[in-house]
Amino acid sequence: VQLQASGGGLVQTGGSLRLACVASGRTVSTYTMAWFRQAPGKERTFVAAIHRGATPYYADPVKGRFSISNDKAKTTMYLHMISLKPEDTAVYYCAAGARAIVSTIATPTTYNHWGQGTLVTVSS
Repeated sequence: VQLQASGGGLVQTGGSLRLACVASGRTVSTYTMAWFRQAPGKERTFVAAIHRGATPYYADPVKGRFSISNDKAKTTMYLHMISLKPEDTAVYYCAAGARAIVSTIATPTTYNHWGQGTLVTVSS
């Protein structure tokens, strides 16, 4: 599975962005797809996931502001981000895992396919 993330950019505090992650190479309709982010000098952390194409999960810092979804073909995953804050600044990575379970959905090692990352910068 190859993943290609896009949609990052520079936005002011309170602004919005939509990230996209296109999956190719294999059907991912039954995969768990996720977004992680990594700020400079910090570890990669969980943002959101959509489990087996249906159930969304969110990290507490983004609940109510970020929304994860996928298209009907389940080849493209989106992360719609509103009310962005400077602390949302990071490189955002998409990931896919064929055998993810809910209890480990926020753990990076759950996922064996990763995109290249897209930079989101939120200015204050």
